[in-house]
Amino acid sequence: MPRHDRCFPPIARRDAHTLILGSLPGQRSLQMHQYYAHPQNAFWKLVGSIFEMESIAPYPRRVQVLQKNHIALWDVLAAAERPGSLDSSIVHASALANDFAKFFRAHPRIDRVFFNGRKAEEMYRRFVLPGLGEEFAYIRYEGLPSTSPAHAGMTFAKKLDRWRRIKESEK
Repeated sequence: MPRHDRCFPPIARRDAHTLILGSLPGQRSLQMHQYYAHPQNAFWKLVGSIFEMESIAPYPRRVQVLQKNHIALWDVLAAAERPGSLDSSIVHASALANDFAKFFRAHPRIDRVFFNGRKAEEMYRRFVLPGLGEEFAYIRYEGLPSTSPAHAGMTFAKKLDRWRRIKESEK
Protein backbone atom coordinates (compact mmCIF):
# COMPACT_ATOMS: atom_id res chain seq x y z
CA MET A 1 0.00 0.00 0.00
CA PRO A 2 1.40 3.45 -0.91
CA ARG A 3 2.54 5.66 1.95
CA HIS A 4 0.74 8.94 2.52
CA ASP A 5 2.71 11.90 3.82
CA ARG A 6 0.86 13.96 6.42
CA CYS A 7 1.20 17.63 7.25
CA PHE A 8 1.99 19.14 10.61
CA PRO A 9 -0.45 21.06 12.76
CA PRO A 10 -0.56 24.72 11.82
CA ILE A 11 1.70 27.24 13.48
CA ALA A 12 -0.87 29.88 14.34
CA ARG A 13 -1.94 32.09 17.16
CA ARG A 14 -5.55 33.21 17.25
CA ASP A 15 -4.48 36.79 16.45
CA ALA A 16 -2.69 35.83 13.20
CA HIS A 17 -3.66 38.01 10.25
CA THR A 18 -1.50 36.43 7.54
CA LEU A 19 -1.26 32.79 6.49
CA ILE A 20 1.56 31.28 4.47
CA LEU A 21 0.70 27.99 2.79
CA GLY A 22 2.98 25.33 1.43
CA SER A 23 1.80 22.17 -0.27
CA LEU A 24 2.94 19.30 1.98
CA PRO A 25 6.12 18.80 4.04
CA GLY A 26 9.07 17.24 2.22
CA GLN A 27 10.91 14.18 3.45
CA ARG A 28 13.53 16.10 5.45
CA SER A 29 10.84 18.16 7.16
CA LEU A 30 8.90 15.02 8.02
CA GLN A 31 12.03 13.41 9.46
CA MET A 32 12.86 16.48 11.57
CA HIS A 33 9.24 17.37 12.46
CA GLN A 34 9.83 20.94 11.33
CA TYR A 35 8.45 23.12 8.59
CA TYR A 36 11.02 23.79 5.85
CA ALA A 37 13.80 21.71 7.41
CA HIS A 38 15.73 21.03 4.19
CA PRO A 39 18.95 23.06 4.54
CA GLN A 40 18.72 24.37 0.96
CA ASN A 41 15.12 25.52 1.33
CA ALA A 42 15.19 29.33 1.45
CA PHE A 43 12.07 29.77 3.61
CA TRP A 44 13.77 30.47 6.95
CA LYS A 45 16.54 32.49 5.29
CA LEU A 46 13.86 34.71 3.69
CA VAL A 47 11.90 35.04 6.94
CA GLY A 48 15.15 35.81 8.76
CA SER A 49 16.05 38.54 6.27
CA ILE A 50 12.58 40.07 6.41
CA PHE A 51 12.20 40.04 10.20
CA GLU A 52 15.87 40.50 11.16
CA MET A 53 16.39 37.05 12.64
CA GLU A 54 19.22 34.58 12.22
CA SER A 55 17.96 31.92 9.82
CA ILE A 56 19.97 29.37 11.81
CA ALA A 57 18.22 30.28 15.06
CA PRO A 58 16.75 27.29 16.89
CA TYR A 59 13.47 26.16 15.36
CA PRO A 60 11.33 27.29 18.34
CA ARG A 61 12.80 30.79 17.98
CA ARG A 62 12.01 30.88 14.26
CA VAL A 63 8.43 29.83 15.00
CA GLN A 64 8.21 32.51 17.68
CA VAL A 65 9.26 35.20 15.18
CA LEU A 66 6.42 34.18 12.83
CA GLN A 67 3.91 34.21 15.66
CA LYS A 68 5.14 37.55 17.04
CA ASN A 69 4.52 39.00 13.59
CA HIS A 70 1.01 37.51 13.43
CA ILE A 71 1.91 35.09 10.66
CA ALA A 72 0.50 31.59 10.55
CA LEU A 73 2.09 28.70 8.66
CA TRP A 74 0.40 25.58 7.33
CA ASP A 75 0.03 23.35 4.30
CA VAL A 76 -2.79 23.02 1.81
CA LEU A 77 -2.85 19.24 2.05
CA ALA A 78 -3.47 17.25 5.20
CA ALA A 79 -2.19 14.13 3.45
CA ALA A 80 -1.27 12.78 0.05
CA GLU A 81 0.74 10.06 -1.59
CA ARG A 82 4.02 11.50 -2.78
CA PRO A 83 7.08 9.48 -3.68
CA GLY A 84 10.00 11.70 -2.69
CA SER A 85 9.74 15.40 -1.87
CA LEU A 86 8.86 17.09 -5.15
CA ASP A 87 5.46 18.75 -5.33
CA SER A 88 5.18 17.53 -8.91
CA SER A 89 5.13 13.96 -7.52
CA ILE A 90 1.99 14.49 -5.42
CA VAL A 91 -0.67 12.04 -6.54
CA HIS A 92 -3.73 14.29 -6.88
CA ALA A 93 -6.18 11.41 -6.59
CA SER A 94 -4.82 10.74 -3.09
CA ALA A 95 -4.82 14.38 -1.94
CA LEU A 96 -6.82 15.30 1.15
CA ALA A 97 -7.07 19.03 1.87
CA ASN A 98 -6.93 20.54 5.32
CA ASP A 99 -10.15 21.98 6.79
CA PHE A 100 -9.72 25.65 6.00
CA ALA A 101 -13.24 26.71 6.92
CA LYS A 102 -12.60 25.47 10.46
CA PHE A 103 -9.15 27.08 10.48
CA PHE A 104 -10.38 30.49 9.28
CA ARG A 105 -13.20 30.46 11.84
CA ALA A 106 -10.64 29.75 14.58
CA HIS A 107 -8.38 32.54 13.23
CA PRO A 108 -10.88 35.26 12.25
CA ARG A 109 -8.27 38.00 11.68
CA ILE A 110 -6.62 36.20 8.78
CA ASP A 111 -7.42 38.24 5.70
CA ARG A 112 -4.41 37.45 3.53
CA VAL A 113 -3.02 34.15 2.30
CA PHE A 114 0.34 33.77 0.60
CA PHE A 115 1.25 30.64 -1.33
CA ASN A 116 4.79 29.32 -1.16
CA GLY A 117 5.01 28.37 -4.83
CA ARG A 118 2.62 27.65 -7.66
CA LYS A 119 1.82 24.09 -6.63
CA ALA A 120 0.46 25.18 -3.24
CA GLU A 121 -1.70 27.80 -4.97
CA GLU A 122 -2.89 25.36 -7.62
CA MET A 123 -3.89 22.76 -5.04
CA TYR A 124 -5.66 25.32 -2.86
CA ARG A 125 -7.65 26.63 -5.81
CA ARG A 126 -8.49 23.08 -6.86
CA PHE A 127 -9.19 21.35 -3.54
CA VAL A 128 -10.12 24.12 -1.10
CA LEU A 129 -11.47 27.31 -2.67
CA PRO A 130 -14.55 25.77 -4.34
CA GLY A 131 -15.83 24.62 -0.94
CA LEU A 132 -15.20 27.78 1.08
CA GLY A 133 -18.16 29.83 -0.09
CA GLU A 134 -18.97 33.49 0.53
CA GLU A 135 -18.19 33.40 4.24
CA PHE A 136 -14.50 33.86 3.46
CA ALA A 137 -14.76 36.05 0.35
CA TYR A 138 -12.85 38.85 2.15
CA ILE A 139 -9.60 36.85 2.11
CA ARG A 140 -7.01 38.04 -0.41
CA TYR A 141 -4.63 35.59 -2.07
CA GLU A 142 -1.17 36.07 -3.50
CA GLY A 143 1.36 33.65 -4.94
CA LEU A 144 5.03 33.92 -4.04
CA PRO A 145 8.05 32.21 -5.59
CA SER A 146 8.72 28.78 -4.16
CA THR A 147 11.42 28.57 -1.51
CA SER A 148 12.20 25.00 -2.55
CA PRO A 149 15.72 24.20 -3.72
CA ALA A 150 14.03 22.71 -6.80
CA HIS A 151 13.00 26.26 -7.77
CA ALA A 152 16.48 27.55 -8.52
CA GLY A 153 15.55 29.66 -11.53
CA MET A 154 15.21 32.83 -9.44
CA THR A 155 17.92 34.47 -7.37
CA PHE A 156 17.58 34.79 -3.62
CA ALA A 157 17.51 38.60 -3.99
CA LYS A 158 14.53 38.43 -6.36
CA LYS A 159 12.73 35.98 -4.09
CA LEU A 160 13.39 38.25 -1.11
CA ASP A 161 11.99 41.23 -2.98
CA ARG A 162 8.73 39.35 -3.61
CA TRP A 163 8.59 37.74 -0.16
CA ARG A 164 8.82 41.12 1.58
CA ARG A 165 5.07 41.32 0.87
CA ILE A 166 4.44 39.18 3.95
CA LYS A 167 5.64 42.06 6.11
CA GLU A 168 3.77 44.71 4.11
CA SER A 169 0.53 42.99 5.05
CA GLU A 170 1.14 43.54 8.75
CA LYS A 171 -1.59 45.36 10.58
